[in-house]
Amino acid sequence: MTTTDAAARTRVNGGIRRDVVEARIFGVLRVITIVLLVIFTVFPFLYMIVLSMKDLSALLQAPGDLFAGLGEIGLQAYVEVLTPVSGGGQGFGDFIRNSAIIAIGTVVLTLLIAIPGSYAVSRLNFPGVRSVSALFLAVYLFPATLLAIPLFIFFSRVGLRGEFIGLIIVYVSQTVAVSIYMLRNYFETVPRSLEEAAALDGAGRLRTLWSVNLPLAMPAIVANGLFVFMIAWNEFLFALLFLVDDRSRWTVSLGLSQLAGSIEIPTTVLMAGSVILTVPIVVLFFACERLLTEGLTSGAEKG
Repeated sequence: MTTTDAAARTRVNGGIRRDVVEARIFGVLRVITIVLLVIFTVFPFLYMIVLSMKDLSALLQAPGDLFAGLGEIGLQAYVEVLTPVSGGGQGFGDFIRNSAIIAIGTVVLTLLIAIPGSYAVSRLNFPGVRSVSALFLAVYLFPATLLAIPLFIFFSRVGLRGEFIGLIIVYVSQTVAVSIYMLRNYFETVPRSLEEAAALDGAGRLRTLWSVNLPLAMPAIVANGLFVFMIAWNEFLFALLFLVDDRSRWTVSLGLSQLAGSIEIPTTVLMAGSVILTVPIVVLFFACERLLTEGLTSGAEKG
């Protein structure tokens, strides 16, 4: 019997083994930790939803009341937020469309560059391959405010300020470096024997990447795409610099900043806009949860 086994069987008061006591204590602590994390993460979002659906007069009377009666609940704030400006609303429907176009375009272009780039860094030998990852991270460490003015001047001179494509290029330049770094680490975990087997069957590099590596790396690709989407969806600084002149091209973050900066906008409308900004990210996360947590490489190579 080893020392560990002997310690595990050491009895404490009441004849209960120490490992049983530890298991019970850690079980209780785990439940408490999960409950606290759920409260801290769900409560602000729940409170935001309640505020957005409450009647304004009821909100002014009891702003801290988390529970609302059926007579106090309504969707007027969402109707006002989503109604076009021509109809007296805030026009968030157009903002959502613009943000979706920019975010999806950023994700597509970033993955088209990052997937072959990360595969090349992880599998190909070329001069300076060890320094590439460090350079990628060094580029990502530059603050956005440092690049804002040069990019603003450059895209103004080439005529792309105010265009979605200009903003997408800026976002891709910000996200592609860290995307390559993240995907490279995952590609390195893919067994090389699978690629060797594909090569024996006559598959080239591109065919191997498409048929072998991409299916196995799908959880990392989805996680990376979701990460890039969140950055492009929530980004404010460059959207303000590039699109502020034309309200019809505003993103959701710009529209929300307008609501937050106006003293004439009721709190319920501001909370409704905040919910609309947050919900797509939450829905995407739960829709991709299986791919984010599932290890597709499990059991791919057996001894």
